[in-house]
Amino acid sequence: MGSAPFIVGIGGTTRVGSSGERIVRCVLSHVEALGGETRMFGGQKLAQLPHYAPENPTRNAAQLELVEAVRRADGLVIGTPGYHGGVSGLVKNAIDLLEDLREDKRVYFSDMAVGLVVVAAGWQACGVTLQAMRGIVHAMRGWPTPMGITVNTIEQQVFDQHGEVVDPSLKSACALQAEQVLRLAGRG
Repeated sequence: MGSAPFIVGIGGTTRVGSSGERIVRCVLSHVEALGGETRMFGGQKLAQLPHYAPENPTRNAAQLELVEAVRRADGLVIGTPGYHGGVSGLVKNAIDLLEDLREDKRVYFSDMAVGLVVVAAGWQACGVTLQAMRGIVHAMRGWPTPMGITVNTIEQQVFDQHGEVVDPSLKSACALQAEQVLRLAGRG
């Protein structure tokens, strides 16, 4: 089987400990419990990325770090807030930067499992944004996991006072998505 599968998490907001970032981390913790290696690019890391400019091939250290991690990854977990029914600019900018993978042997997310997490203040934004994320992953030749996680922060008590996921159905969804990412990566 070789080395442990490497799964990269991307997502969150500029707010430290955002809901989306915590849920992506929950999925990654399940990946680790199943023997995977993980790397998280949360909101603070994503905020270091300059606006993607296709005409400018120069990359800073933060950009190179993200591109190289995804290049090495066996799977991804991407989380976004559902802002007005769409992907946040912070997360979309990181995804756009992955255009740098277009000339690789494995182009973009080819044959890669991608778990998706959407957090929003309403079910409509959750559903519309999840569908948008699935479209982005397909456009980048990836395989969205069957389990897409959506969380309506208005209706759900999600975290305890330490920021840990307490909702039992959400915990189960995180575990299932981790299993699917690993299985689709050929390692589960």
